[in-house]
Amino acid sequence: MTPRHPTIAEIDLTAFRHNLRLVRQRIGPRCALLAVVKANAYGHGMIPISKAALSETVQGLGVAFVEEGLQLRRAGVTQPILVMAGFLPEETEALLEYGLTPVISHPDQLDWLRQKTEITTRPVGIHVKIDTGMGRLGLLEKEIAPFIERARASKRIEILGLMSHFADDDLTDRPSVEDQLARFENARKVIEAMEIKIPLLHMANSAAILGLERAWFDMVRPGIMLYGYPPSSQSSAAISLRPVMTLKTRIIHLKRVPAGTSISYGRTFTTRRESLIAVLPIGYADGYSRAWSNRGQVLIGGRRAPVVGRVCMDMTMVDVTDIPTVRLNDEAVLIGSQGPETLSADELARQLGTIPYEILCAVSHRVPRLYREGAVPS
Repeated sequence: MTPRHPTIAEIDLTAFRHNLRLVRQRIGPRCALLAVVKANAYGHGMIPISKAALSETVQGLGVAFVEEGLQLRRAGVTQPILVMAGFLPEETEALLEYGLTPVISHPDQLDWLRQKTEITTRPVGIHVKIDTGMGRLGLLEKEIAPFIERARASKRIEILGLMSHFADDDLTDRPSVEDQLARFENARKVIEAMEIKIPLLHMANSAAILGLERAWFDMVRPGIMLYGYPPSSQSSAAISLRPVMTLKTRIIHLKRVPAGTSISYGRTFTTRRESLIAVLPIGYADGYSRAWSNRGQVLIGGRRAPVVGRVCMDMTMVDVTDIPTVRLNDEAVLIGSQGPETLSADELARQLGTIPYEILCAVSHRVPRLYREGAVPS
């Protein structure tokens, strides 16, 4: 049997399906649902997560880049895949060959498509992105009508969707949210005045799914909530999400050291008492941030143990002096639950001044993902 790396990210597909079904129950049958699986499904593994999503009532998958879409196609995914972050000229041919649906944010992208439409026998479907206040990708208001005229001039281009993106991702800045919605509605009116009917309008992220039904339009794009975390603390009570990832490892070394012993690089931690130090085979190369040096905690024996010394590339040290039952090879949980204790990606993010998205996405490709079906939700 091939040995498995002692550090694993355990992915609970039952929890993922539970979260997806909660979204479907909330939006009802009238809205299409695009499961966002970009960035390796927020660190959870894009291909297994995508297949789990497609076993439910979703209408497609959302990725950021062409290469992500190609990975899904090569894995046998035949359902619609929306490439949301655009594409470059050299990616156009692959995009069309594999039947990916691009989001167009710049007029030049339309020209690249028109130059390559001869390689496909079917019309090329696109979604058009409007910049309503994000200041990132998308057409500005003055660019909308000229763009639509150019798209309409090509008989091989079919506009399937109109989309935008909230700049205030947790929707707590209501004046900003209302302004963006008004801009999006105005863009729709401009296009409809040109006698063009667009089948799908979409703008709703996880926060809008939870708290802004007016933004649902024809399709919603859940992301972080599918992986078990609300987009903000204000929305945490609105829905019973289940975290999907548990990041765990095992103790590979135990060392009892006297008071006055320095631990790890730079000697940033020195023991004040005789201490039992556990070494964990996880470090910043695995996505466990160096920022946890001398401030992080892990769960061992159902209790919290502090990280001591600097987090290394491949190893992290923790003080387990106060855990009398600790043994070599014991499990250590860095994200997830053990006994009565939980270290959520939300809590970790607050401690580092970031968001749970970053905590989850940071788990590197070196860490194997182990997929399991958990307990059936009650």
